[in-house]
Amino acid sequence: MNSRRDYRSSRAALFDGIEEGGIRASSYSSNEIDEHDNDRAVDGLQDRVNILKRLTGDVHEEVESHNRMLDRMGNDMDSSRGVLSGTMDRFKMVFENKSSRRMVTLVASFVVLFLLVYYLTK
Repeated sequence: MNSRRDYRSSRAALFDGIEEGGIRASSYSSNEIDEHDNDRAVDGLQDRVNILKRLTGDVHEEVESHNRMLDRMGNDMDSSRGVLSGTMDRFKMVFENKSSRRMVTLVASFVVLFLLVYYLTK
C-alpha cells in the first residue's frame, strides 16, 4: 500500500507544474525569466527525468520477474504434459489386453464392494 502511495506521489511530482504540454508560464513573461529561473526549471526537469528513470527501471524489473515466472510455469506445464502422456500410454497398454481388463474390473469391483461394506457397517 505504501509503495502505491509512493508511486502516486512520484507521478504527481512528475507532472506537477506541467499544463497542456508545456511548463506553466502564467506568472512569467518572456522578459522576466532570468538565469536563476532557468536553473530552477532545469533542476525540476532533471528531477522529473530521474523519477521517470526510476519508474522505467521498476517496470523493467517487474517485466523481467514476470517473464521468469512465465518461463518456469511453461517448463512445469511441459513436464506435466510429459508425465500425463506417459501415464496415459501405460493406461492404454493395460487396457489393450483382455486379461488385464478383466483384472482391473475385478480389482475395481473389490474396491467398490469394500467401500459399500465399510459404509454399511459404520
